Amino acid sequence: MKNFYFRDQIQPSDIEAIADMVESSGFFSDEELEIAIELAEEKLDRQEASSYRFLFVEDEEHVVGYTCYGLIPATHSSYDIYWIVVSQDLRGCGLGKQLMAETENLIYQNGGRQIYAETSSRDQYKPTHKFYETCGYRQAAFLENFYNEGDSKIIYAKTFK
Repeated sequence: MKNFYFRDQIQPSDIEAIADMVESSGFFSDEELEIAIELAEEKLDRQEASSYRFLFVEDEEHVVGYTCYGLIPATHSSYDIYWIVVSQDLRGCGLGKQLMAETENLIYQNGGRQIYAETSSRDQYKPTHKFYETCGYRQAAFLENFYNEGDSKIIYAKTFK
């Protein structure tokens, strides 16, 4: 079993790691890949002035997963999970759940009380739906045909007491 380490400071080399993980997942479009890179570049450029927060998980050699999250503007304690991605070869071994738990802990420590995550309703996202539900999220909203005809948006939510 490999040892994994978490860090919350973004590094320039993370841009390529993010691009590789998002692209190799097979879930995301070219537009979504560009957005993932754009958020990381903004964080690198603006550092603490950026509202985006990152948590990376790495083994001894490279980044194997990450989350991007942030306080939702104009709220006091509501956070969005913008991205959670784990390397293709490590999916299904519990690393995503560890990454989510670490991210939730950071959000809670920073005063977060509600977390939201959105995803597509397309069949290929059924494992994503199950992942959120296993992590204690409930479906809070279903926006029909949001992304495209037949591709609705599902918003999952988790509240801390």
